[in-house]
Amino acid sequence: MAVYNRTASKALAWVALNGNRAAPTPAEAAEGASIVLLCVGNDDDVREVVLGEGGCLAAMTPGSILVDHTTASAGLARELAAQCAERGVGFVDAPVSGGQAGAENGALTVMCGADDPDIYERVEAVVAAYSKRCRRMGPVGSGQLTKMVNQICIAGLLQGLAEGVAFAQRAGLDVDDVVDVIGQGAAQSWQMDNRASTMAASEFDFGFAVEWMLKALGICLDEAARNGARLPVTALVEQFYRQIDQRGGTRWDTSSLVDLLQHP
Repeated sequence: MAVYNRTASKALAWVALNGNRAAPTPAEAAEGASIVLLCVGNDDDVREVVLGEGGCLAAMTPGSILVDHTTASAGLARELAAQCAERGVGFVDAPVSGGQAGAENGALTVMCGADDPDIYERVEAVVAAYSKRCRRMGPVGSGQLTKMVNQICIAGLLQGLAEGVAFAQRAGLDVDDVVDVIGQGAAQSWQMDNRASTMAASEFDFGFAVEWMLKALGICLDEAARNGARLPVTALVEQFYRQIDQRGGTRWDTSSLVDLLQHP
């Protein structure tokens, strides 16, 4: 295995812990690989790493597969699939859910788009090493569209949980006691189980950052503008995250929505 990171020190640190080798460019990391997996920031970052100078696609051979784990647009996925096809390279868009903890514990959920089911099956065997669930959702772009649904659902859920926590605090209730009771009923969610107490304590250092949520919700809203979907709650929560960002919470995790309610 060869690894590349745009911050070379991160790749070297990973190799020091896990072995294998670090490569100075995406192309050198991809050379001779049967499967190349990437996860970067946004659409332009993906284009740079795949198609830019020293990009990985130029070094990939026919029959190999490029897998993009970045949360990006469905349009980019189709663009990359076309570029890969010209070189005889397979492509899978495969955004993930589970955050930093999911990645570190090998428990990510991976939603995939692939035109060829056989290509997906080859990828699935590799992705199984760091995921708890992986599924082909349809042709190229379907993985990104599924991730958009994921972010839409999380945005509304987190805002509801933030309002519940803030309400409980102002009502003089013990948040942990409240969650212990209502968490056994219809209100239960992963976010409630894992973030309600930290929300109440104003602790926002748990992985997926506000800046990345803003990126993801922007992608959702752009896609909705194209397909005619109505996302009123998502649009409102995106504005709340912008306010968190303006407060200096760019690197706070997504549960920080409660800060707007605790400190209006």
